[in-house]
Amino acid sequence: MDRVGDLILFLRVLDQGSISGAARSLDLSVAVASQRLKRLEQHLGVRLLHRTTRRLHPTPEGLALAEQGRTLVEDLEALTSGLRQGAADVVGTLRVTASASFGRQYVSPLLPAFMARYPRVRLSVQLTDELQDLISAGFDLAIRIGALHDSRLVARKLALNRRVLCASPDYLRRFGMPKTPVDLARHECLMLVGSNGRQDIWRLHDAQGAVHTARVNGRLESTLGELLRDAALAGLGIAQHSTWHVCEDLRAGRLKVVLPEYAIADTGIYAVMPQRRLVPLRVRAFVDFLAEQFGTQPPWERGGDMTEA
Repeated sequence: MDRVGDLILFLRVLDQGSISGAARSLDLSVAVASQRLKRLEQHLGVRLLHRTTRRLHPTPEGLALAEQGRTLVEDLEALTSGLRQGAADVVGTLRVTASASFGRQYVSPLLPAFMARYPRVRLSVQLTDELQDLISAGFDLAIRIGALHDSRLVARKLALNRRVLCASPDYLRRFGMPKTPVDLARHECLMLVGSNGRQDIWRLHDAQGAVHTARVNGRLESTLGELLRDAALAGLGIAQHSTWHVCEDLRAGRLKVVLPEYAIADTGIYAVMPQRRLVPLRVRAFVDFLAEQFGTQPPWERGGDMTEA
C-alpha cells in the first residue's frame, strides 16, 4: 500500500474539490482514485469525506488528517527536493496570505519578478484583513503587521512598521493642530477596530521617552484601514496609520503629520510560517526575495522625510 501516495491523493481531492479533478491532476483514472480513497478510509477505520451530488466535504477526521498530513507531505517534498535540486529549482505551490492593503500595495507588484525568477513555483495568494490560522487553513506563509502572539509560528522580520498620527490640511484648518496628546480628547479621531476591539487608547512617547496615554473618541470607526485613510483624506478626523499606508499622501501634502514631536512605538512587518522541521525551498525563496526587495530601507520610507510635507 502506497500510504504517502494515497495521502497526496486525499489532499489533492480537498484542493481540487472533486475526485475527478484530483485524478486528472495526478494522471489517474477516476475509478483508481476512488478505490485508493476507499482503501485509505478502510486502513484508517474512519470516513474521511462526505460525498454529495455536487461536492466532497471533509469529515472532522478528514480535516485532522489534512492538517497533519499536509505538513508531513511537504516536509518529505522539501527533504527530497533539497537533496536532489539546487536553489534554482524551487518548485511547488506556495500558499500565501497577507493583509488586503499591504498585499495589494507592496506584495502584488513584486510577484511578476518572483515568478520570473522561479518559473516552477505556483502561487496561491489570499489578501484579507481577517487573521488566518495558517496551520488549519493550509497556508505556507503569512505577511503580518504588528505584534505576534501565536507561539506555534516562526517569524522573520522584513521591515519596521513605523506609525504616525495624521489628518488632512482641511481638518487642521477647521479644528486646529493638537499641541499635546491631551488635546486629542477634543478632536474627532478615526479608530481602527481589530481582533481585540476598538483601538481607542493611543500611546505616544515624548523626546525624553515618557509615555503619554490618550483615550480618543470619534464618530467613525472601521475594521478596514483603507476606509479610515479615505476618511482622513476627506477631513473627517485624525487617524493613526502606518507610514507604508499613507506615505504618498504625506509626501503630496494631502495628509499632515499630527504631533510630530511625539512618537508611536514601532512594530514590525513579518514573514510568518508554521513551525516545521524542514521549511520548503519555495517558502525560503519567497521570504528571501521579500527581504531582498524591501532591503534596509523599505520602499515606502524612500523619497524624503514625510513629516516635512
